[in-house]
Amino acid sequence: MSCASLQFGAATAITMFDALGTWGVTFLRLTVAGLLLAIMSRPAIRAWSRGDWRAVLLLAGAMAGMNGFFYASLAHIPISVAVAVEFTGPLIFSALTSRRRGDLLWVGFASAGMVVLAAEAMSGRADIGLQGILLALVAGGFWVAYIVCSANLGARMSGTGGLAMSMVIGGLMLAPFGGSAVNGVALDPWLVVPIVVTALLGSVIPYSLEMAALRRLPGAVFSILLSLEPALAAAAGYVTLGQEVTSMRVITIVLVISASAGITWSAHSAAAREAALQDAATEVAASDNGTSYAGVDTAASAASAASAAPTSAASSAEDTASFPKDISSVTAPRESSGHSRR
Repeated sequence: MSCASLQFGAATAITMFDALGTWGVTFLRLTVAGLLLAIMSRPAIRAWSRGDWRAVLLLAGAMAGMNGFFYASLAHIPISVAVAVEFTGPLIFSALTSRRRGDLLWVGFASAGMVVLAAEAMSGRADIGLQGILLALVAGGFWVAYIVCSANLGARMSGTGGLAMSMVIGGLMLAPFGGSAVNGVALDPWLVVPIVVTALLGSVIPYSLEMAALRRLPGAVFSILLSLEPALAAAAGYVTLGQEVTSMRVITIVLVISASAGITWSAHSAAAREAALQDAATEVAASDNGTSYAGVDTAASAASAASAAPTSAASSAEDTASFPKDISSVTAPRESSGHSRR
């Protein structure tokens, strides 16, 4: 539902491009979404330090570039193509920051998808322009910046106050490029409706749904489900805008989804293996420590262990429940505080 909301929000934004321009729509959507979240979260900005504000400003810049270039790409290529291309940014980032050589295989999948897409673009398809592909790649680069800045902000403050202010400031950063959209809204006040709808579908609703999902789903499952975004983008473009979904685009989407899900599962499996090794090492150390004490009454030890077991189990369950879910860097924009990126 969250992914569908994101993509239908982007599809709704496209319907306003002719009246307000891509940068104007981005300016209004980010600003309105940020104000709505600020009303909900009521950030305590007076208590923020200089470091907190620096983190907010860096995230705002990343959000402005990511959303602005993504929306600009939608004026030249279908939404399914734009989402698939943009995914390559965090995919490559995830592979480069990974120590697992096997992740290069998944980068190969994503690269193959881009080759298929480039072949379709060069075949003369009127609805796929190389300019749009380049803009989506730039958006993917800003997505990587967003991953880093979002993690930095999440480490400094909890809640959504920082996100809300980053959205507002990010929107205002786009005012020199899209501020004239305010005049368009003044001439046609009914445009306020799709602007608010886009802000809700693109930020507020996905945020709420993802926070609920994070409380119920394992991190790896959550990330893999988010990897389905290119497919849902194709559905949103087809249903809302009548955008064609060719066989070559289907191949591209399948390759990108496979790459995203593969890297996510690879990271989850590696983390699980590392945790198992640590548990085994702890058990061995505990066993060695226990055998070093001679003359201890066996019955007393057994009774003590039996009485401690429930407490230990409860403590373990509490630690597990409070430990943050491990989410792949492919979907890290939603990791530290559950925010949606668009």
